Amino acid sequence: MTAEKILEIARSQLGIKENPPNSNRVKFNTAYYGQEVSGSAYPWCCAFIWWVFREAGASGLFYGGKRTASCSTLLGFHKAQAVQGDYLPGDIIFFNFDGKKNTQHVGICEAWDGQYITTIDGNTAPTNEANGGAVMRRRRAKKYIVGAYRPAYEEDTMTQTDFDKMMDNYLERRGSKPASGWAGQLLAQARSAGITDGSRPQSFATREEVVTMILNSGSGK
Repeated sequence: MTAEKILEIARSQLGIKENPPNSNRVKFNTAYYGQEVSGSAYPWCCAFIWWVFREAGASGLFYGGKRTASCSTLLGFHKAQAVQGDYLPGDIIFFNFDGKKNTQHVGICEAWDGQYITTIDGNTAPTNEANGGAVMRRRRAKKYIVGAYRPAYEEDTMTQTDFDKMMDNYLERRGSKPASGWAGQLLAQARSAGITDGSRPQSFATREEVVTMILNSGSGK
């Protein structure tokens, strides 16, 4: 399982809200508890993370295949995978918003610039960071981070064959693009002079093609 796959699933849930507001009645809790629940006893930021890993078939990376809806329990379980200050996409980030060290909230890192972290969280909102009732993308200062861990993701590797195929597709698409408006007349002149046949106007030229065009232009004589 890769970090990007986890983020893809998390992003697919952006905009999901509990209904009614302030009820904690949401599909992530229903899946976690096996029935609909509501009330203040069921905050769901951690249940959202559990749901994402379950949907990815990677429950073992969340809590060793078990369940927890407690941020502090989850953080404690992953002491060996703890990271600090060098966060990567897919890291699990824990927050506190009242200046203390206890964990109030958890999200999945999407981006980190050294000062601010962007996460995808469940049960958040601009008006209530830790109990806002929606799945949202949030950007916060590093001062709110109180812990993090990095699941043992697989590397998203690309073989040489995959890379070659990707490049072939890219070059084919680039070559099919028409000439830019400003270049049309110049290409027409070059075709008339026998310098180029005018095909693939936005493709890259190989050395042999460049040499041929130079010699055809007469400047190589």
